Amino acid sequence: MRLELIAAVARNGVIGAGGAMPWHLSEDLRRFRALTTGHTVIMGRRTWESLPRALPGRQNVVVSRQREYPAPGATVVGSFAEALAQAALPEPVFCIGGGELFRIALPLSDVVHLTAIDRDFPGDATFPALDPAHWRETEREAHRKPGPDGFEYAFITCERAR
Repeated sequence: MRLELIAAVARNGVIGAGGAMPWHLSEDLRRFRALTTGHTVIMGRRTWESLPRALPGRQNVVVSRQREYPAPGATVVGSFAEALAQAALPEPVFCIGGGELFRIALPLSDVVHLTAIDRDFPGDATFPALDPAHWRETEREAHRKPGPDGFEYAFITCERAR
């Protein structure tokens, strides 16, 4: 089964703060939707709780230690391996976070889709560093968020070096 990770990551590795993303990038959300629609998305409980509802057009699988955790519109499982076994939509399967799940999924993944934000943000969830000995960048598309609080960011695709 092909597994891909997708994340927006600040320069200091932050992906979240207090259960939310510390930035808003409409283009990133559109890219996320385009890549993941029609596929299974696997997420941790805190990532699930950051969403307003199940992500439409996708099979939502939530990994939680609480087997009876209520997640309307999603399947709840106790481990990442169980989550992969539940995937019923066409490949790839996407891991969408959070930090703990990314650390479990990274060694099993083939592709990482990053929105690399060229700015540090405070936060309490981080993305694991990609070891350049194991990953190679295959695509990069540079952007800039407009406005006085604007910053540079890039959509990057990395593939596992074989």
